[in-house]
Amino acid sequence: MTAPRWFSQPYPPDGASAAEGIRNQLGRPELDLLTILVRESAQNSWDARVIPSTAPVEYRIDMWTVSPAHANTWRELLSDGAPAGADTFPLRETLRPGSIRLLAVSDRGTRGLGGPTRADDAVGPDRDFVSFIRNIGEPRDTALGGGTYGFGKGIFYLLSKPGTILVHSRCRTAMGGFETRLIGCTLWKSYAATEPTGTRRYTGRHWWGDTSGDVVEPLVGEAAEAAALRLGLKAFGPTETGTTTVVIDPNLDELEPTQAADYLAETIAWHLWPKMISTGQSPAAMRFSVTCDGVQHSVPDPRETRPLNMFVAAYEKMAGPGGSDLHCLKPKRRLGRLGLVKRIMPALEPTRASRMLSIEDVVHHVCLMRPAELVVTYQPGPKPPSINQGYAGVFRAVEDMDEIYAKAEPPTHDAWNPQSLDRPESTFVQTTFTRIAEAQAQLLSLGGGARPGASNMALGAASSLFSGLVGGAWGIGGATAYSKPGSTAVRRSRTRDADEIPESGRAASSSSGTDSLATSGRQTATGVESVGRPDHEASEVDDTRIPRRRPRVQYIGDPYFDDRGDAAVLVQEFRLPVPGTQQVRIDLAVTLPGSAGRETDPPLGAGMPELLGWEDRDGRLHAPDVLVTEGSESVWRAVVRPAPDTMTEIGLRVEAVKET
Repeated sequence: MTAPRWFSQPYPPDGASAAEGIRNQLGRPELDLLTILVRESAQNSWDARVIPSTAPVEYRIDMWTVSPAHANTWRELLSDGAPAGADTFPLRETLRPGSIRLLAVSDRGTRGLGGPTRADDAVGPDRDFVSFIRNIGEPRDTALGGGTYGFGKGIFYLLSKPGTILVHSRCRTAMGGFETRLIGCTLWKSYAATEPTGTRRYTGRHWWGDTSGDVVEPLVGEAAEAAALRLGLKAFGPTETGTTTVVIDPNLDELEPTQAADYLAETIAWHLWPKMISTGQSPAAMRFSVTCDGVQHSVPDPRETRPLNMFVAAYEKMAGPGGSDLHCLKPKRRLGRLGLVKRIMPALEPTRASRMLSIEDVVHHVCLMRPAELVVTYQPGPKPPSINQGYAGVFRAVEDMDEIYAKAEPPTHDAWNPQSLDRPESTFVQTTFTRIAEAQAQLLSLGGGARPGASNMALGAASSLFSGLVGGAWGIGGATAYSKPGSTAVRRSRTRDADEIPESGRAASSSSGTDSLATSGRQTATGVESVGRPDHEASEVDDTRIPRRRPRVQYIGDPYFDDRGDAAVLVQEFRLPVPGTQQVRIDLAVTLPGSAGRETDPPLGAGMPELLGWEDRDGRLHAPDVLVTEGSESVWRAVVRPAPDTMTEIGLRVEAVKET
């Protein structure tokens, strides 16, 4: 074998595909290149998993700068035989003195790129090498696989600024042994070169490897392992199989490498979370990691990360008895299963990865997937009117519908387009969207059904709409956390104790029958309303009476939503500023829009809020009964699980504990 060098593909007499045409196979996707890289490469890895195997597929992305010890080797090995001209072959400029940045996508527990290395020899099912390195647009040969027409590998070339990758793979041989393979590939653009025999046209496809035969071959065996070692690539274990695809000089979309690593880690979670979760007795199907210059960048756990935990819950509902089957009636066909969950939740803080999916302030999406359980897209549905309520769904197609949904996907596999299909297949896909929309409407309506022509807005969805419904009873104000400055309704009361004078801005109410000042806050399922808050300075104070210091509740701010595990809770912070031993009780009630007053028993179709406990300043949660404590400036938190589809009223009452 001669030393590895480049070979440029000339146009054969019967023609060939130009590099530009191949690079354009992905079209003009809406997703960015880093997101497509994650989706397409993980899909390739999943389709190449070793079957049967109980071990998860290992998938990792590593970014690093070539060390000085290896940089000269990169320049020497990858320059031999390279075409002249930066416009024709930009890798030459990339390899000039200076730093060389690399991004590698690796999988283990996969088959590696096995089979024949020549396209004319690949006549059987084992043709992974030629499918990835030589051929373009081969139909998938993996049953229920994620890929369809083999265009996804184009993302590696698009991500590389010089359009160049190295492919380092280890596979099983026909004799049962192992073989390491290493080959370089460039996909840039076609060109014409002036040669001694005249002008010759080239396709813009180039391969780096063993050029001693009539077709450039990969380096194999010891030669491949030696070259990989010189380049600083990680060696395979004795019985390890898989593939590492190295992207030279990756386009990070103007992100710093560490920022890109964080973005890739989050993108993995958003697009591959179904492969990250264990279900029942089955462990996670894939394991993921991201590093930048040797430093790990954690991939978020979807079960612990909001709002992905909602999609995990929807998946579990879909896969369990709570899921529902969706059908097309004409023609009759079972389409798949759907799970939907609705939650009260804090407002979503969008990230670069969620914005790429058009998930901004509130989750109102259904995750679409085929039986391979790779995320196709997040289909938006009706948007709740408030940022504090959201819903998530998962739809998984049944196996005998997989081919139809696959044909509805573009090359990037990120949508289902019924208009690209003929009838009746287009009907099946369109009906899928119709059935999902029907289920969303039912989820957002009270009691499971919406009246004809009625709005699909969930009850309790917008506190600004409810504020006008609140009032009339002493201690109940019409203020809302979303009111404009100055619009808060205020009620004033005569107080007896200077320490009981409310402090700023809203109403106080007295509790009859106890030596206490009872105050309350009203909380909706998706918004906050203050009710009788002790924060407005009284204008009528009887200064002729000697003040008597009574216990009182001093509210700190408005109630707010927070996460506690996988549940959203309502939190009201408060102090007990008067010294002495005191006991605090909570009164919880609900109202429904249009109902008359408060309810201490749940209205029809509604749950009741629940006190989860009293949280002290150190974060310890005390039992959800009467709180007995000393008055001080310490901050306490009442942690309440609100009732869905209702307005939740919180009343705090404090009284002195008599000494015995």
